[in-house]
Amino acid sequence: MRLTRVLGIGAGIAVVAVAAGSGVSALEEGDTTEVIAYFDRATGVYAGSDLRVLGVKVGTVESVTPRGEQVKVVLRVDEGVRVPEGAHAVLVAPSLVADRYIQLAPAYTSGAVLADGAVLPAEGNAAPVEVDQLYESITELSEALGPEGANANGALSRLLDTGAANLDGNGKAIGDSIEEFGKATKTLDKSSGDLFETLSYLQSFTTMLKDNDGEVRAAETQLNTVAGFLADDKENLSAALTELGTALGQVKTFIEDNRDSLKENVDALVPLTQILVDQRASIAESLDTLPLTAGNLVNAYDPTNRTLDGRTNLNELSMGGPLTAAPAASTPSGFSGLAAVDDARQESLPALPLPPVGTVYGTPDKTAGKATEPKEGDE
Repeated sequence: MRLTRVLGIGAGIAVVAVAAGSGVSALEEGDTTEVIAYFDRATGVYAGSDLRVLGVKVGTVESVTPRGEQVKVVLRVDEGVRVPEGAHAVLVAPSLVADRYIQLAPAYTSGAVLADGAVLPAEGNAAPVEVDQLYESITELSEALGPEGANANGALSRLLDTGAANLDGNGKAIGDSIEEFGKATKTLDKSSGDLFETLSYLQSFTTMLKDNDGEVRAAETQLNTVAGFLADDKENLSAALTELGTALGQVKTFIEDNRDSLKENVDALVPLTQILVDQRASIAESLDTLPLTAGNLVNAYDPTNRTLDGRTNLNELSMGGPLTAAPAASTPSGFSGLAAVDDARQESLPALPLPPVGTVYGTPDKTAGKATEPKEGDE
């Protein structure tokens, strides 16, 4: 009876424990976040290992499963713990004897959170170097630098001796150099924008040189030719520069001795230059018409009779124009132009060398006591 009662009590406790455990597990899995992380290796990590953020436990490792050349690690993040989106996992070995754990970084501050079931690829995760790998690397380095490697003929020993001799007594100078280098890096950091802008312009300049490689080569060749020419005639160039220096000295002395006279001459040239400026349009027109005038004069010359042949419209020579009576006071000596000569006046005039053609013009009666010599013209 007592044995039956004990077994019953034990079975009841076991049922309660199982029920309680199932309830807690269901509660935790329902409010936690599952994260799957892949590693190239996961030595020393097992189901139940800690999951931490900034060294504080925030969950556990649920399972560790090999997947080909990688290891799949299922992480369970506790309720209420936020992990930033884009986080990565790191396998941490605090010491040679302590248990390893997985840490998520960085810590959450603000923004989107890591979703349930998120996958962290192996490329973004990290695992520590194993001790045996570290020992193996040290061994390989010591063998490479040892008596059977780089120091087979004592080269490494001589290098260390030379370095020690050069550094002996230069500790302060090395320290000052490091300090100045730190200041230079701070200066560059504060002027990083200008530095990168300068580099950008330099890149544009080099790109321009690349795009104009042919022109740059031609300019370089021409510059080389000029330099060779100057090198071949350096004696003549030196003599020319010497003479030029002497001439400049003489000009300077002349200007200093005749400063007042030069100023007077320059002042006297001001009206002339002003006239040239004011009449620049007429000068330009004269320069355009002078060749035509010279050509007409050449064509008008009669070498046989040694005369200049031409036809003249006397109306254009009259100051008042034909048949135009201008006031006497408006022209010099009261001349007011030409007027048509009637038949009665033509009879009293001397005979012309040629018969008149068209209208004959002469001085008007009202401005002259008698008709002047008539002139023939066409109208």
